[in-house]
Formats: sequence, structure tokens, C-alpha cells
Amino acid sequence: MSGTLARKLRFTDYFALAFGTMVGVGWLVVMDDWLARGGPLGAILGFAIGGILLLPVGYVYGQWVQRLPDAAGEAAYTAQVFPPSVSYFTGWIMLLAYFIVCPWEAVAVGKLAAYLFPSLNSFELYRIAGHPVFLPRLLLGLGLTLFIAMLNYRGVRASATFQNWSAGTVLVLFLVIVGASAAHGSPANFHPAFSSTPLISILLTLQIVPYFMTGFESVPKVAEEAHPEFRARGFSSAIFLAVIVGAGFYVLVTAAVAYVAPWQGLLGKPFATAVAFEQGTGAPWLVRIVMASAMVALFEVFNGNFVASSRLLFAFGRRRTIPARFGKVHETFLTPSVAVVGIASATIFGLLLGDAILVPVTEVGSMAAATGWFMACLSFWLVEKNFGRRLITMLGIAVALLLVLMKLLPVFPGHFSMAEWLALAIWLAIGLMLRRG
Repeated sequence: MSGTLARKLRFTDYFALAFGTMVGVGWLVVMDDWLARGGPLGAILGFAIGGILLLPVGYVYGQWVQRLPDAAGEAAYTAQVFPPSVSYFTGWIMLLAYFIVCPWEAVAVGKLAAYLFPSLNSFELYRIAGHPVFLPRLLLGLGLTLFIAMLNYRGVRASATFQNWSAGTVLVLFLVIVGASAAHGSPANFHPAFSSTPLISILLTLQIVPYFMTGFESVPKVAEEAHPEFRARGFSSAIFLAVIVGAGFYVLVTAAVAYVAPWQGLLGKPFATAVAFEQGTGAPWLVRIVMASAMVALFEVFNGNFVASSRLLFAFGRRRTIPARFGKVHETFLTPSVAVVGIASATIFGLLLGDAILVPVTEVGSMAAATGWFMACLSFWLVEKNFGRRLITMLGIAVALLLVLMKLLPVFPGHFSMAEWLALAIWLAIGLMLRRG
């Protein structure tokens, strides 16, 4: 029933997937929130510290993928030491972390395009929670979803090539943006360096790091599709490099925005990064570069999360923990074709709901990722006998557990609201209904 997936991926493909799944359009769309939370230095230190803290978690994933190259990822790791129900729901929660990004990006492409072409905000179809859904933006999101789905349906090589191209383009355009900031900015724009006390500023930023850094653990989801000549040690290298480059990207882009324009004037502004470069340089072409790089980043993060979520769904079908048809491999393209169609269909459903409904589920995605990290680390600690490796894994457990508790416990600012608890309950209920055995 399942068959074998095509084996065509190399080191560059794994890095591009991990980086691309991690770095989307947050640096454009919610830059004002980052600066409001931490101020320039608080946000920079928050992302830098967050990147360092995630290295032990990345280490554990690198170890797991070498020992157990299975698309089920966290579900396969936890199955080594926990009962089937724990394994299943760990994987199911991790699936949410990847999948929810897909409809969000399908909605975001319309938002982004409407900033450049305001006429797209026309032909209102309906409203959800007071948020209008416009026909042109809906069609744009639908077109992008079908393009990404077709790319993944027809072969992992086409999807990987697209991911390599888009990740490379984002990094090149990013260097142009940083260079322009250095040429036109001023250190005085950094003042004040923190939005509150230094500790609170850093902690408020640290809280959102898991959401923006989720993606490095997408590597194991396509471990089975490695080229026959690929060395298993390359998985760890790709994960580490993605965490370091991803955190570095967020640190530098925050610094570039705060350097080019006074940051307090950006608070509450949509697309604050573009606004900063418009104010700081007065060069319309630079704003277009910012928007172009964001659009390409949107494509890469959509594709990366689509790859990861379709592989997880496929792995569930192959393990027969959900209907087995999801574990089918296309005879010609050697892709998880039914899982690809499943994720595309669910993405379109989410797109129709509009961004009003997706906000609480996106918040749940941050907790979901940290839960998957925690369970992967805990499972590794239980099976590993080497003291040194167990010590590193303990650090990973502590970091992941803290990130989970920051979303669940009311003592932390930014904890779950009732809408987010409801979104989590609905997702778990869907998992319960699909579960077999």
C-alpha cells in the first residue's frame, strides 16, 4: 500500500527546507510587535538567546534522525518508550505546528499583495468575526495553495529545487536590506534600547521565539528521502546551520529596522519593516526590495511547512494510526500523493475561514512545537545511556518545558486565552476521530 518515497535530497536541500520552514514573513508583518515587546536590544537579545537555547534541542533531533530516519518524527521517537496513544498525540500536536502555517500563509499572500495593490481589497464576499474576506485575495491564496500542492504532488526534487531557489533569494535580498540600513541609519534610532526593564524586554521576546524558530526539526520528516550517497551526519549539520542562520537572520533584520528609523514611531504600523525603510531612506525601490523578499519568504515557508505536514500525515497513514490511504505513495512520482491532497484540502478550508479564525490556532502552534521538542528530548533521555549526551538532552528538556509552560500557565504574560484552549481542543478532537486502533 505505502511503497517507497523517492530518494533525491542532499545537504543543501535539507538546509533550505529547515531555514525556509523557519523564516517566513513575521519579520515584515509583526516587526512592530517585536519592538513593542523588547525594544531593539531586547528583541535582538531575545532572538540571540533563543537561538542558543535551541541548540541542545537541535542536537537531540540530529541524534534521533541518524538512529531512526522516519517521516513520523516525534511520533516514531516517542513510540520507542511511550504507549501508542502518547506517541500518536505527540505526533498529532506536532502536525498542527506545521500545518497551521499553510492556511496562514495562504491568507498572508493576499494581505501582502493588497499592500502593493490596494484594489485587491474589493468584492467583499462575507465577514468572519468582523474581518472581511475579499474575492481577489481569496483567489490569490487559492492559486498559491494549488501551485505548492502541485509542486509537491509531482516530486520531491521539484519541491526541493523551488525551496533552494527561494531560500537563496531571501538571503541575497536580506543582505541588500542590511547594507541599505547600514548606509542610511543612525545609532541614535536605537534609543531607548529596551521597551521595559532589560529582563522583562528579553523575556517577552523569548516567549515568541518558538513560533518563529519552528522548522529546524522538519529535517527528520524527509530523512527517508535522502540521496543514497548522503551521509547521516549531514542531518545534524543541516539542523545546526539552520538554527544559527535563522536566529542570525532575526537578530540582524531587527537591528537593521531599528537602525534605519526611530523604532517607537513604528509601533502599531502594519508592515513596520517596509515603513521603516520608507522613512529612513526615502527610496521607494528599497521598499519594493523589502516587499519582494517578504513575498519570496512567504513562498518558501509555505512550501517548507507543506512538505513537513504532508510527510507527517503520510507517516500516520503508513503506521495505520489514521486511515491507511494517507500512507499511499504515487506510483509514478513516488510522492505521498494522498497526504499532499489532504493537506491542500485542509489548507483551502482554513483559507476560506479567513485570518480572524486562524489567529488563536497560530498561537497554539507555538505551544505545539515546544511540546514536540519536549517529548523528543524526553524520549531520547530515556533511551540514551551516555552521560554526556544525556546532560545535553537535559538542557533540551528544560528549554522545551519552559517554552510549553510559558503558553499554558496564567502566571506568564501571553498565556493561552479561552479561544486558544478551544482551538487546541478542536484539533485534538479531530485527531481522536481520525485515530485507528
